[in-house]
Amino acid sequence: MHRKLVAALSTVLLLSVAVAQGTFFWISHGDPADPVWTYFLQGAEMWAEDTGNTLNASFHSGDVPSHQEAFRAGITAGATGIVTSTPDPGTLDEVIAEAHAVGIPVIIMNTEDADSGRDAYVGGDTYDIGRRWAQYLVDHGHVQAGDFVWMPVEVPGATYQVLGTSGAATVLDPLGITYEVTEATLDQAEIITRMSDYLLGNRDRIDAIIGLGDLVTGSIARVFDQVGVAPGEIPVVGWGNSADTAQAVLDGYVNAAMWQDPQATSYMALSVAAMAAAGIPPGFDIIVGTLYEADLADLYLDIMSD
Repeated sequence: MHRKLVAALSTVLLLSVAVAQGTFFWISHGDPADPVWTYFLQGAEMWAEDTGNTLNASFHSGDVPSHQEAFRAGITAGATGIVTSTPDPGTLDEVIAEAHAVGIPVIIMNTEDADSGRDAYVGGDTYDIGRRWAQYLVDHGHVQAGDFVWMPVEVPGATYQVLGTSGAATVLDPLGITYEVTEATLDQAEIITRMSDYLLGNRDRIDAIIGLGDLVTGSIARVFDQVGVAPGEIPVVGWGNSADTAQAVLDGYVNAAMWQDPQATSYMALSVAAMAAAGIPPGFDIIVGTLYEADLADLYLDIMSD
């Protein structure tokens, strides 16, 4: 790790300790059944244990009113800081303004909304990640002009889908490569059924797949086996924050997957919130994310298997 980054993180951790006994709200738009959010929560809980701060964590499964209610509960409780993901662009603007009105810093993690008024962002640049997925397919000769890319996602219209698709479009559109986003839902069994049905009906025109969510990318091996598609027969890239996806990379079902550094994201986001609460405004964002292939899949599989 770069020495300057180590020094910066050490400073942030010391500031986190300095405001010990504070109460921080950690609010996720995700589903607790989604494996990646387990890792995000682990990082938050580790931070609370390391610093002695109180953590109030909640999941809201894409329910915007519920998410906003939890946010306002944090404001009412006089939270030291709030760390939150974003359900959809613009949905938290009002509550962020309410938090700032009473001096509570707000750090967005995981899903950026730069126009929300947040103090800082910690997480992946989903727009750039979408571009990187598409560029990987092009650079490795998996797609070319006139090809078709299938993009399954759990929640169409959610921030992560909109940004990821927009980023991919910057690479695919100029080359005349078409694509389609389809809904897979948040239920694992239903995801496999829907993806299998789509693949059966469209197999002849699918040249590559971009998995826009962890649950869909983690289901690729099961879907391919069910439909009779051999590992590597259809190039696949996408999110890689589950043990299923890391194993699929090792086994050749997925060519490259994006590790979102979920534990580190929560840990650093809460640390930045503590820093802001201590009176040092964060004039920066922290961008995470590593695209890994089979040579590094074991590393991330080990992390997710602990």
